[in-house]
Amino acid sequence: MKAMILSAGYGKRLRPLTDHTPKPLVPVGGKPLVVHHLEKLADAGFREIVINLGHLGSRIPEALGDGSAWGLEIAYSDEGPEPLETGGGITKALPLLGNDTFLVVNGDVWCDLDFAKIPDDLPGEDDALLFLVPRPAWREKGDFSLLGGRVVESESPDLLYAGIALYHPRILDGAKVEKFSIVPRLRGSIAHGRVGGILHPGEWDDVGTPERLSALQGKFGD
Repeated sequence: MKAMILSAGYGKRLRPLTDHTPKPLVPVGGKPLVVHHLEKLADAGFREIVINLGHLGSRIPEALGDGSAWGLEIAYSDEGPEPLETGGGITKALPLLGNDTFLVVNGDVWCDLDFAKIPDDLPGEDDALLFLVPRPAWREKGDFSLLGGRVVESESPDLLYAGIALYHPRILDGAKVEKFSIVPRLRGSIAHGRVGGILHPGEWDDVGTPERLSALQGKFGD
């Protein structure tokens, strides 16, 4: 199975740091966030990785090269100076990802999930499998709820999407390479009962603000 690391965003909430450093290259524990993902993917047996590029995109291949340092093959999907968001970015990368189920990881999240435990395919006609985490204190409302291993919408969602998911390419059937979020399509699949979910009870953060980045770096002595 191939994996895609989403790395094209601006990281505006981390400015001024992200004015000169793409968010996935922000260091945690002495190495960039994205390198933590690459190491875990390699350890879990992944070999083919796609990374999309946007804001300061040239810095990422300069830092990571072709992936051989981790025993990986990295292909880059360049979106240009205006990132295409999740839906457009994944759609543009589909020729590199192929026709089978693939893993998507947000390049700006920190998570101690063991990638080796990620299923290698989706069951039946499912369009996606989301990894969810308990709603952190800094979020007023969650994204979704879980019911019998299925992701559902609710009035008081208690879980947050962790930025890690399996997708089947059919969730983007008919999509064009343009700027759009995958969330409306995902919600449509949820409404039709085609999205599974797994709760991850361990450590997770989206490193979205200078304060959370500082707290995470403090755990590693950065």
